[in-house]
Amino acid sequence: MIGSRIFLGLFLLLVAATSTLADKRSHAERGNEEVHKAGDHWSFQPVRQVPVPPVHQRDWPRTPIDAFLLARLEKTGLQPAPDADKRTLLRRVYLDLIGLPPTPQEQQAFLNDPSPDAFARVVDQLLARPEYGERWARHWLDVARYAESNGYERDGAKPNAWRYRDYVIDSFNRDKPFDRFVREQIAGDELPGSNAETQIATTFLRLGTWDDEPADFLVDRYDQLDDVLGTTTTVFLALTIRCARCHDHKFEPFSQKDYYQLLAVFEPLKRPEIVVSATHRKEQERFVGSEEELRRYWHGIGVQASLLTGALLPALSGQPRFWAASQLSLMAKFQPSQPPQAHIWYEDSPQAPVTHLFRRGDPKRATVAVSPGLPTALVRQQPAPPTPLAHSTGRRLWLADWITRPDNPLTARVFVNRVWMHHFGNGLVATPNDFGVMGARPSHPELLDWLAGWFMAQGWRLKPLHRLIVLSHAYQISSIAEADADRNEQKWALFGRWRQRRLEAEVVRDSILAVSGQLNPQRGGPSVFPPLPRAVLEGQSRPGDGWGQSPPHQAARRSIYVFCKRSLAVPELELLDTPDTTSSCEQRPLSITAPQALTFLNGAFVQEQAAHWAARLRREAGEEPAAQVRRAFLLALCRPPRPDELRLALDFLSRQERQIESDARRRGQLTGDARQKALAAFCIVLLNTNEFFYMG
Repeated sequence: MIGSRIFLGLFLLLVAATSTLADKRSHAERGNEEVHKAGDHWSFQPVRQVPVPPVHQRDWPRTPIDAFLLARLEKTGLQPAPDADKRTLLRRVYLDLIGLPPTPQEQQAFLNDPSPDAFARVVDQLLARPEYGERWARHWLDVARYAESNGYERDGAKPNAWRYRDYVIDSFNRDKPFDRFVREQIAGDELPGSNAETQIATTFLRLGTWDDEPADFLVDRYDQLDDVLGTTTTVFLALTIRCARCHDHKFEPFSQKDYYQLLAVFEPLKRPEIVVSATHRKEQERFVGSEEELRRYWHGIGVQASLLTGALLPALSGQPRFWAASQLSLMAKFQPSQPPQAHIWYEDSPQAPVTHLFRRGDPKRATVAVSPGLPTALVRQQPAPPTPLAHSTGRRLWLADWITRPDNPLTARVFVNRVWMHHFGNGLVATPNDFGVMGARPSHPELLDWLAGWFMAQGWRLKPLHRLIVLSHAYQISSIAEADADRNEQKWALFGRWRQRRLEAEVVRDSILAVSGQLNPQRGGPSVFPPLPRAVLEGQSRPGDGWGQSPPHQAARRSIYVFCKRSLAVPELELLDTPDTTSSCEQRPLSITAPQALTFLNGAFVQEQAAHWAARLRREAGEEPAAQVRRAFLLALCRPPRPDELRLALDFLSRQERQIESDARRRGQLTGDARQKALAAFCIVLLNTNEFFYMG
């Protein structure tokens, strides 16, 4: 009997294994079929000029976007959801564009404005605020795998990496054209008129993980270049070309030669570092600025050296002291201002090293030499070779110029899809980092092409794109559900109903600081270090290493300014799914776990901010509990409480105050300010509501 059971079990395992193998073979065969049809793949075709489709409900569209979406809904027999109310819409657009809730004064101003363009004026004001750049820069930092430390066991700091973060914020606030933004990050040091800003932009290339004691320096060198190549093609082109490092891509039309021709673009890059020992290295930074700025700096250093010599030699030979003092005083006047240092790669010669194709990706098994080139599936004819520059090969500029060409079929499509995803929760293409054969097909291909073409025609500027999207009727509809679950899902998929979604970790933390009145609006500069629980610090191999201490006022700055350390994270941020920074994050995951609730109920940060918020409510609303509750709802949820909510809140405050007093008497302790503690407990309740955590 036992033997027959064992035989049956083995038989079933064999059947399952055979089925799995067949499924894998079938998947591979489908992939190979797609590779052969790569020339027909939708994302490799030129962006089309698409007419705006006609619709039956001609009074519903407010922008061309609405016509594309409504035409699809009508074809499916669906009606878009009704409009969101003004309070919901205002909170939505504030959290979306600047990542902070509107103040009660801003809410009232919008509610009191009956003009038809009231919402459009709010949108323009938000896009002009500096908080806009702080909000949307965070989205870009996700895809750029931004971090300020190297990872691995030591996880040493990347000094001055914060300058790249400030560069991104400033670029978004100035509405820098996206094609310029791309070219600066890939080749800012090779652009005409290169300066400190454009060179800081190339920190993008150096943000990946870095091992300061690799087992094999040569292998590590090509791992670094693979990170640079892969991140560049993923972020700007949404291609998975890294899979061709060791062999021709199994599912995409990219050969191993395509990979190494792109690798040749980045091969000349050098990483500033010092070899400390046979197994250990230390990174260095580089001064950045225009040639003239750097020339003036080094000239000033030379002048100082000569003045110093003129001061010391007479002193050594017994000359009067006043002579030396005058020379030192003169030297102080010639003190040159030091140019900024940045965390960048660099090139120092127009001569490029030879790039070889490696057998199975092994740098110790070099085969044929290759020159810079573009994937053959994306170009009908290779462009002219790169033109060497005075101090570099010009190869990255050559690649950046091609990536931003209007006839490149991918760049504009990829970016407008990312923007759409952050506004609506889902992209028109559900795989933002993969527009290849194995990626998802667009749900609305005509709309995607129309947006890409419109975006380029507007000079690649992001703020007009935001305005177009958020002023659409589709952006302003409600999340009200129908009884039919299938119809609800269809509406969600076709953007006919607003998709509620949880706020990102940074927006939650920043909103808590905003409602408590503690948010420090200071912008830019080195990152800050909020206090971390001891248990978190002890989770490192060297507890607390690399985590500084910032004063409370500095620790209360916006989350984008919190030091981004790969091996250590602020619990309030990490628990709400901040991205893994080892690679480009196309879309953040969404988890719902018990530690989230425990941290936001009992964590030190939330407890402290709730106490500050309670004190603020007493200052602004007085000592009457009903007024405090109304003020709290306006600050946190951007609406007044409903009658039943007000009744429940007042009952909670009363019971909580009595409980605090009772507990104190039982323990023989002084009660303290029981009303303050009860109000703080109520604030914690509001901070933990779904309505606070979600964008409705």
